[in-house]
Amino acid sequence: MNTRAWIVFLDESGVSLLPQIRRTYSPRGRTPLLRHRLNWKRASMAGALGYHSTDPDRGARLCFHLKPGSYDTAGLIEVLEQMKVFYRGERVVLVWDGLSAHWSRAMQAWVAEQDWLTLERLPAYAPELNPVELLWSSLKKRELANLAGDHLADVADATEQGIHRINTNPQLPWSFLAHTGLTIHPPHQLNLRKDQ
Repeated sequence: MNTRAWIVFLDESGVSLLPQIRRTYSPRGRTPLLRHRLNWKRASMAGALGYHSTDPDRGARLCFHLKPGSYDTAGLIEVLEQMKVFYRGERVVLVWDGLSAHWSRAMQAWVAEQDWLTLERLPAYAPELNPVELLWSSLKKRELANLAGDHLADVADATEQGIHRINTNPQLPWSFLAHTGLTIHPPHQLNLRKDQ
């Protein structure tokens, strides 16, 4: 593994026009009601949180992609093409789960042609090791909570507001990583040399 690379965690999630029901406040005696059209239209989101392996001062980077429907191998390759531009040719070690589209023959063939990209697989059934899961949780608890939009564009707008909120808080992406218990940077070693 290249030691001067971005370590990037990628994950996908789905959203729909059905509201994410969350508790909320209201005046006493006035129960809040959500009215929506029971529309099942869905969109998929892909998020990639990147941390530089040797230079924490470079900050965390968030790359985001939203599309109607769901991701397949071709859709994920489109996301990776966007990431390639986002990281401008820098080395990337991509860490993601075992979704079949991540490890398909077409994906493996595409990755084999990429000199900037190395793939690593998360352990099976370990979503708690992916900081992007906390990104989804943050969006769904804030911007998407109780959102009863009429169109997927309403969901997309709310999601983009959430991404902007996360991007403008430089500590939030690092807190997602800290919550997983993983570290990118080794702790600084003290020089404890005995004088003789």
